[in-house]
Amino acid sequence: MHLPLWRERKGTVAKGKCAEWPEFKKTMEEHEVPDWYIWSCEQIKYMFPKAHAVAYVMMSWRVAYYKIYYPLAYYAAYFSIRADAFSYEIMCQGEAHLDSVLNEYKKMDKNKMSATEKGLLKDMKIVKEMYARGFEFEPLDIYRAKAKAFQIIDGKIMPSFLSVDKMGESAAEQMEEAAKSGKFLSQQELKDRAKVSGTVIEKMAELGILGDMPATSQLTFDFL
Repeated sequence: MHLPLWRERKGTVAKGKCAEWPEFKKTMEEHEVPDWYIWSCEQIKYMFPKAHAVAYVMMSWRVAYYKIYYPLAYYAAYFSIRADAFSYEIMCQGEAHLDSVLNEYKKMDKNKMSATEKGLLKDMKIVKEMYARGFEFEPLDIYRAKAKAFQIIDGKIMPSFLSVDKMGESAAEQMEEAAKSGKFLSQQELKDRAKVSGTVIEKMAELGILGDMPATSQLTFDFL
């Protein structure tokens, strides 16, 4: 005779509930199962399935493999897909700037942090790890950047348009599309062609992304 099998299903082991437990316990006692083992079974709140455990191990192994052998590809993929609060302003202005912001966040009470603040803290830690390994960001080039995807360019990682604060998904896609038509002669032309708000243009100019691009294409003449 064999012992009844523990199976994960609603109402069995989840949240410490097990309708069949008295029967299981009696059977184990009849087969002289040690008391410490029976006590251990009574502490179970959730039965982690083997398949679930294997999936987690395989995922961890893959992450570790790419982090070691393809670090730039790993970070570019992570920031493109998993980073929920990546900020060009906070994370791409050099390690010293990142450290100053990160140190302030570490002083905060995590129980009082908003979801956005928690996301920023998580992403900042990954960026800090990247800097510590000697990798850097390539300044965002409005003619080469993608709307959402981070790219590996010249041995560095170029952030996406979406990483810029105030830039929504639609605006990011419009920026990428507008750049395909050629050089922008002014910030006003960029705004008109990409159909983005003045706030987005101002933020990009503030971050140095637009370089020395003039505000307008209008020429002025000084006859004096």
